[in-house]
Amino acid sequence: MNIGAAAECSGMPPKTIRYYESVGLIQPAERRGNGYRDYSDKDVATLRFVHRARGLGFTIEECRELLALYRDRERASGEVKKIALDRVATIDGKIAELQGMRSALMMLAHRCHGDDRPDCPILEDLAKASGVVSREHND
Repeated sequence: MNIGAAAECSGMPPKTIRYYESVGLIQPAERRGNGYRDYSDKDVATLRFVHRARGLGFTIEECRELLALYRDRERASGEVKKIALDRVATIDGKIAELQGMRSALMMLAHRCHGDDRPDCPILEDLAKASGVVSREHND
């Protein structure tokens, strides 16, 4: 099947498929006599595997490791579990960071009157953090 059909079957845009080929994450598809890529069912299964892994947040390098482990019938499942748990730890760190950002923004929004007055604690905090001198001190 051509790249458009492979993209539709895998849920991945053709541009992403070409990118994954260019970085060596997946093997380049065989070429037909006319130069077009020709994807097999096995290729599409690999694309689906990568699409699902990327959807779960695995990096390209982690996908490379997971594909190698998937193909290795002598693998220890503990290696796969470690990669998954490492990804969970990374996600937990990002969640904590996002919760901190949310908390800070909620605190700033709560301090802002949100009315017609020009003073705004949100802008003052951003200016203070950036080292910008407030307008009041420039007069």
